[in-house]
Amino acid sequence: MHRIDIGIDLGTSNVCVYMRDKGIVINQPSVLAYETKEKKIIAVGKKAKRMIGKTGDNIVVEKPIRHGVISEYALAERMVKAFVKNALRKRRIFGRPNICVAVPQGITEVERRAVEDAIARTGAKDVFLLESPIAAALGTGVDIMETMGHMVVDIGGGTTDIAVISAGDITFGLSLKVGGDDFTEALARYVRRKYNIELGEQSAEDAKIEIASAIGRQVDSSYEIKGKNIMTGLPVRLDLGANETVDAMNEILTQITDGIVDVLENAEPELMADIAKEGILLSGGGSLMYGIDRAISEKTGVRTVIADEPLNVVAAGAGLAGEYIMVQEEED
Repeated sequence: MHRIDIGIDLGTSNVCVYMRDKGIVINQPSVLAYETKEKKIIAVGKKAKRMIGKTGDNIVVEKPIRHGVISEYALAERMVKAFVKNALRKRRIFGRPNICVAVPQGITEVERRAVEDAIARTGAKDVFLLESPIAAALGTGVDIMETMGHMVVDIGGGTTDIAVISAGDITFGLSLKVGGDDFTEALARYVRRKYNIELGEQSAEDAKIEIASAIGRQVDSSYEIKGKNIMTGLPVRLDLGANETVDAMNEILTQITDGIVDVLENAEPELMADIAKEGILLSGGGSLMYGIDRAISEKTGVRTVIADEPLNVVAAGAGLAGEYIMVQEEED
């Protein structure tokens, strides 16, 4: 069995790092800030994210991962190096570590090579790549090697991976270029269109986390948003109701549910019977939106459950993938 020392969920919104015998040691935003003149890194993770929209021209805050793949190679490499270096301080690993990285299913060979090269340059001994749905299943304790159908929907920041898994392989799946960041943007557009209020990126994300809803709530709640009045340019506050966010979320949610239905329709009848019995497993930050499990269940007619610690299961699965990787290599 391959010994995996570090598992990484290299996400659009967050980088989550799992360490052997230690568990999750890092869960930080996929953001870094650097000084423009000498390209010196000023901050990574949470500290860099707090700088979004608040810096002058001499500092750039960047998200080097877009829709689950590296868009800015040099910056992504430096960001990942910082996280891996920090992780290694949590536990002394002698020699160079073996690292397994979860990636969206269906990425191109060029995109795979970019991830492998970026991770290898952190000082890794061996680098393994694993599709996010398989990592999510492994992280929740699913026996993916058995000949039973399991359906996983991983709603990340920039992608939603939908897959039917059986006998250690994805029998059919889709990777949609929509995720939690699109929900954030949809909420900001809604507030702008309805109230003439422009929200900053962080303000919109905070509002999404607090009150965004996939279905109506029996008892409505509200959240105070702070933004800029488009007409006057002055600061303004507004109590945004949770139930009115259902309309804002609908377009992106429909893309996800339509993708799930598409995958179900393409599943073999025997696997469909297993999924009807086992249910659909949700992971990723997007699964934490209020009522999204019920919305998916109502659209598909299949029981839908949210994984324990949905933000961490993909990284955990990557860290626990040693036996699975060994079996796959033997089959090849």
